[in-house]
Amino acid sequence: MGRKQLYAESELLDVTKRLVLNHGYDGFHLKMLSQHLPGARSTIYQYYANKEEIVAACMKRVISNVYEKVSAVDETDPMSALQEVLTIYVEESKLHQLLGDANKINTNNSEAAARDLAFIEKVHADLKVQLTRLIGRAQQEGKLRKEVPLPVLVGTFFNLFNTPNMLNAPALQWSQMLFDMWVGGSGQ
Repeated sequence: MGRKQLYAESELLDVTKRLVLNHGYDGFHLKMLSQHLPGARSTIYQYYANKEEIVAACMKRVISNVYEKVSAVDETDPMSALQEVLTIYVEESKLHQLLGDANKINTNNSEAAARDLAFIEKVHADLKVQLTRLIGRAQQEGKLRKEVPLPVLVGTFFNLFNTPNMLNAPALQWSQMLFDMWVGGSGQ
């Protein structure tokens, strides 16, 4: 008699995220995943057909969570909105590391993985549109220097959360420090 399914899809994706972050896409494999989950390896296949599908679904889940949170941000005051968006990004600071392996996923092996990766690209573009809109409004309102090209401000802001937190500060405190540094370098 085989072992029963002992974990939910969310647990499967949580463990996948941790393992891909620790070992990279190339070092991640289904045997490793099954060793970190209760039950038989065959249980994984009840959720996903292959490694590509699992990793793409994991990436989609992470960026969806970020997108849901930033979409709910009140954009009335662009500077407050930018600060809140940065905090959300800092809370999911491994997003770029995780998505950095997206180009390694062979979508020929899975239509589901291809759909998830297309979704990820669209959401990433939507996040850039939001930042461009907020930063552009902040420039128009005189809260950010107008002589700094908008793409420079967007690019540096979007990459703030990749800054290593060598202080091990809580996410809210760390995002505030990063935001103050960014504004101090680009503000009026």
